[in-house]
Amino acid sequence: MYRFPEAFKFLAAMLFALAVQPAFGENAGYYGYGSPATEQQIAGWDIDVRPDGTGLPPGEGSVEDGEWIYEEQCAQCHGSFGESVRGYPALAGGQGSLTDPRPKKTVGSSWAYTSTVWDYFHRALPFTQPESLSDDEVYAVTAYVLYLNDLVEDDFVLSRDNLTSVRLPNEGNFIAEDRPDTNNKRCMKRCKDPDSIEITSEAAAYVPEGGPDALYREEQAADAVQTSVTDAGIYERHCALCHSNGIGGAPVAGDTDDWAWRLAQGVDVLYRHAIQGYEGEAGIMPPKGGFVNLSDEEVQQAVDYIVEQSR
Repeated sequence: MYRFPEAFKFLAAMLFALAVQPAFGENAGYYGYGSPATEQQIAGWDIDVRPDGTGLPPGEGSVEDGEWIYEEQCAQCHGSFGESVRGYPALAGGQGSLTDPRPKKTVGSSWAYTSTVWDYFHRALPFTQPESLSDDEVYAVTAYVLYLNDLVEDDFVLSRDNLTSVRLPNEGNFIAEDRPDTNNKRCMKRCKDPDSIEITSEAAAYVPEGGPDALYREEQAADAVQTSVTDAGIYERHCALCHSNGIGGAPVAGDTDDWAWRLAQGVDVLYRHAIQGYEGEAGIMPPKGGFVNLSDEEVQQAVDYIVEQSR
């Protein structure tokens, strides 16, 4: 069951309290609530990369470097050549298939812009640790996937300066939408005059003992202890996403029938598969579940926890 951390409860309360505080200045909103967003706040949400390259960070990456990163972080799901494994999206091939009864939609066949490829890799990959790749690594992986689709040469180096020069084959089939976002008109009737609305009470901001950050620091410290010390903590942080939901064919922890034949192989085999990776009929177990920064001992602790739950 998902547990809503106390730190987030506190944050929600703080945000609500801030929302009902009268703002200063003429741009405080129709009813005088809230405050204008700062440039820093806007920048935290404005993370998309557009077809003209707006939003791309500095950096570069080569096809050669991208191959190594891709093999380590992406191939277990998308295939060594982008062909797809166990139902994950294919990233390469499919050129000319869009008119087929079952088209193969890949970067090289159906995607519109190279900027979208970079943006997708930056936000969503790798599956087990989204947004963990550096900007240079994202440029490198993007370059390698472009190479898999025969769009660049093997010595190509992708950067912010040349990314938009790489055009995807299907770009011409996308039409730019230049209409305004909305043209709606207010159609509400019998609305109360805003000037007649009176504020009768306001939510008080709750500040825990030790200051606004105290509760967050306490929660973080507790999580750190659980994650670094206990078997359950390692499992919850690094393994539960797949092994609690059966994603990618992963056997669900606690399913005694699914684990019976696996346990019969012995714990040493399970250790080896978890640390080195394993591909079976049901799916793929990437080395250390994709968390290559885990030590062998930590992986063994997680295996011990799953075994204990699945006997």
